[in-house]
Amino acid sequence: MNIIGTLETYIFGNDKPDGMDVMRMEFSLCSYDGALPVEITLDDDNGRYTIRKSDRSGEYFNSPLELIRWVKTHFHEREFCHPHEFRGMLAKLADYELNGSYF
Repeated sequence: MNIIGTLETYIFGNDKPDGMDVMRMEFSLCSYDGALPVEITLDDDNGRYTIRKSDRSGEYFNSPLELIRWVKTHFHEREFCHPHEFRGMLAKLADYELNGSYF
């Protein structure tokens, strides 16, 4: 059995021509139910709040808070190869939910 580790990506900076900050948070979590990782993306700059499940189906949301509520309701740590990484992701999402920021 191959296990793909978790990948977390945070992008901050002034990459846009208008000088506004680019903010994106992505998680890639290995799950037991499929060969592909679950990918969760919060991209405030582009208004992209998505989940791609391990079966290639997906969920799209209008806001980051909708995405966070869906994750808390539908995903459980026992579904993932590395539960501590799932808990870490939940902590970062909770911080975003409380503070409106990634850190």
